[in-house]
This record gives sequence, structure tokens and C-alpha cells, in this order.
Amino acid sequence: VLKMADSQLPLTWYWNGKYWQGLPREGMEMAGFYLIIGLGFVIFPTAIVATGAYLFPPVEGSPLSWVPLFWSILTFVCHGICLLWLIIEYYQFPVNMYLRALARRWQNSFVTRLLS
Repeated sequence: VLKMADSQLPLTWYWNGKYWQGLPREGMEMAGFYLIIGLGFVIFPTAIVATGAYLFPPVEGSPLSWVPLFWSILTFVCHGICLLWLIIEYYQFPVNMYLRALARRWQNSFVTRLLS
């Protein structure tokens, strides 16, 4: 059994003879609350910016008429990235190692296709 106790809710895995399998997390009754808070963090600011753009639209044909739509999308993307970063930090997901493994796999498949 592996247990990462360095988090608010400890992560636990056990070896079933073939692969590591996660145990159900303790304290999952708060998961719904965290989901609502996370979605609110992404949707609420985007809705504020989009509502402002809807209520006060730019003048048609003006050179910067694209800014409200771009600003709304940028708000959504930036808040989504913040939420994703928090999830990655909480679960300690090794992004760098994952990307290196993907690059190695693509490189190996590319080399095998060239040699075939």
C-alpha cells in the first residue's frame, strides 16, 4: 500500500498483483462542493464580462469591435487554466514527466516509421 499523507485528503493506492489501483478517497462528501466552487470560479467571472459586453456592445464596424468577445473568451480560458493548475498541484500530477514520455513515444514511432 502506498499512501501520500502530505495532502488534505490522503491519496492511497494498493498493488493488486498487476497494477496500482486507487482506493476510494476519504472525505469525498466535499467533492460536490469543490466542483461547484471550481465551476463558479470559471463561469461567474466569464458571465460578468460577457454580460458587460452584451449590455454595452461596441459600435458596429469599429476597429476594436472584436475586443469584448476576445475578452470574454480570455477570461474563461485564464480562469480555466487557474483551476487546472490548482487541480494539478493538489494531485501532484507530474506534467513534465508525462510530456517527456509522450515525446519519447512519438519520437520512437516516428523513427520506426522512417525505418520501415
